[in-house]
Amino acid sequence: MMKHMSPTKKPAKDSAPVPAPKKQEVTKVEGPSYIKGELCPFCNKKTLALMESEMDIPYFGKAYIFSMDCENPECGYHKADVESAEEGRGSAKYTLEIDSEEDMKIRVVKSSSATIKIPHIGSIEPGEAANGYVTNVEGILQRMKKQIERLRDDSEDEDDKKKAKNMLKKLTRVMWGQEKLKITLEDPNGNSAIISPKAVKGK
Repeated sequence: MMKHMSPTKKPAKDSAPVPAPKKQEVTKVEGPSYIKGELCPFCNKKTLALMESEMDIPYFGKAYIFSMDCENPECGYHKADVESAEEGRGSAKYTLEIDSEEDMKIRVVKSSSATIKIPHIGSIEPGEAANGYVTNVEGILQRMKKQIERLRDDSEDEDDKKKAKNMLKKLTRVMWGQEKLKITLEDPNGNSAIISPKAVKGK
């Protein structure tokens, strides 16, 4: 059954390592289920398509993947999220130090309520326009690069452009395994995770 997804407008003392995953394949359990012709909250036309599927994510468990997409080409509204099928997970915090190119493959489950922080680089914050998704470390860094590129292109200050250029170079070196970087993921609803034995989980 399609669950309701509300439309929106545009290391600690008791921390412990995450179990080592034997494989990272995400298995589709059920779906996807589609509902079309719903009212879009942006263009007010009945062109909104809702999708829900159920996935089995290793070392995370079953999760619901939701999305809303307006099929009106003049609108293009999009919203997506991830929700654990397990209730009462509680808040979650993961810290990961990236130190090799192999770390780019580490699975990341991020809901729209999660915050990802990269010291001295930036953050991916929750909010009305935030989306949830299942990706990997490389995908997170690519999203951060696009965010910095937009700031660089929109800025008229040469110092800001230079800072953005240096941050982009740093992220590229990290993705090539030439430099270390620490990332932190926090989710008050517990619907997110960094799935790796290298990730330190706290509360």
